[in-house]
Amino acid sequence: MASDTSAVHPVDEKLPLWRLGAYGFQHILAFYSAAVIVPILVAGALHLPQETLIHLIDADLFTCGIASLLQAVGFGPVGVRLPLLQGVAFTAVGPMIAIGSAVGGGTPGLLSIYGSVIVAGIVSLLIAPYFAKLVRFFPPVVTGSIILVIGLALLPVAANDIVSGHGPGMVQDRVPLRSLCYGLGTLASIVIVQRLFRGFIATIAVLIGLCVGTLAAWLLGDAHFGGVASAPLVSVTQPFFFGTPVFHVVPILSMVIVMVITMVETIGNVYATGEIVGKTITREDIARTLRADGIATLLGGVFNSFPYTCFAENVGLVRMTGVKSRWVVAAAAVIMMLLGCLPKLGAIVAAVPSPVLGGAALAMFATVAVVGVQTLTRVDFNRQSNVIIVGTSIGLGMLATAQPHISDTFPAWAQIVFGSGITLGALSAIFLHLLFNVRRTLAVDPDAEIVPADLPDERILMGLPVEARKSEETERQRGFG
Repeated sequence: MASDTSAVHPVDEKLPLWRLGAYGFQHILAFYSAAVIVPILVAGALHLPQETLIHLIDADLFTCGIASLLQAVGFGPVGVRLPLLQGVAFTAVGPMIAIGSAVGGGTPGLLSIYGSVIVAGIVSLLIAPYFAKLVRFFPPVVTGSIILVIGLALLPVAANDIVSGHGPGMVQDRVPLRSLCYGLGTLASIVIVQRLFRGFIATIAVLIGLCVGTLAAWLLGDAHFGGVASAPLVSVTQPFFFGTPVFHVVPILSMVIVMVITMVETIGNVYATGEIVGKTITREDIARTLRADGIATLLGGVFNSFPYTCFAENVGLVRMTGVKSRWVVAAAAVIMMLLGCLPKLGAIVAAVPSPVLGGAALAMFATVAVVGVQTLTRVDFNRQSNVIIVGTSIGLGMLATAQPHISDTFPAWAQIVFGSGITLGALSAIFLHLLFNVRRTLAVDPDAEIVPADLPDERILMGLPVEARKSEETERQRGFG
């Protein structure tokens, strides 16, 4: 009797090798610019040399591959086994810059970041089975406030790069015209691509903008690729390459908050992917997904990289192409690991001039703020408590961002909280929500299924369509503010 091939779900379909490679490479193109920009931004803010940036980019790609294999292929109770590509959590950029800058930047800043990332990964792994119930403590009023503060607090970093400044907390009184032209030209390139194109080309608008800006700088003698020739042909990232990570309580707390928000976003991406591929998502699936995120983040700290999460733009790519096989993501993961062993590729990316990077970062950071605004549209602002939560969180976040030296008046252990607008705004949103809405939150049925409409949707970051949601009806059903 012939085997029933129709019993194989499209998610588990194993395609011919050449198709796996082609589709996998397409996934890499869709996520590449958003993935490599995180180490670029962190390295720039911490004033790291180009050699260090090259290693960070290689480590990022290599660990992205490991994280994607964990999620798509799965190992035991780890991994949801869906076509979900993993990348560095963009939400973590601001807190990581704050953590690294608090100890003076450079390699000590990286070691402080890695210590917090490792512990945050362990915490994520431990709470994964329970987080589906904890999600109700992070409704749109909390997640929206935090994401909005993150986007706004990152804008000075982009502005500093555009004007070739000496730090986000310093005003540049003489702005080089050429630097400004590079930054605004890159931004204009990104906007033009997003206006003229749709689909896949629109998803790589940032990458195109970086290429256009770097090419212009190279033609004018302001971009240099000498590091490409001197970079080794092949290299494998080593665990703890920069030294032993440093563990401090406040940076760890900051990174745990980031991971909590990231886990909420991941749940939204899992539900979206489940809907696209036609699979029902259960709480055990959520636990498997978050375990993979936790282990990947732990490995990120070990292999000189950063926290990991599901990439929303690749969720949109699955919908757009209709290719649902998780083995395509597995193929992309293997390609990423190979790319992570090619330092010359990292050297090319590391040659992007700061003003060009600033122009691209300005677009991306501002769009993060828009995601926060989008999330807050699902909040009932007729409730005065929600106005207080959002307003106070944004106010405190901007206070610490505009006047970072207020932290100097506090003890050393508290300076990273009051010196980081993101950390201060996030803690404020969480605390005030518990203060004003805890009884309403606890009244929600703990066994109720998670409503995807309550979760952040980052597809807007890549210009992908976001379906309308019945927010008022959903919030009445869930009782969330």
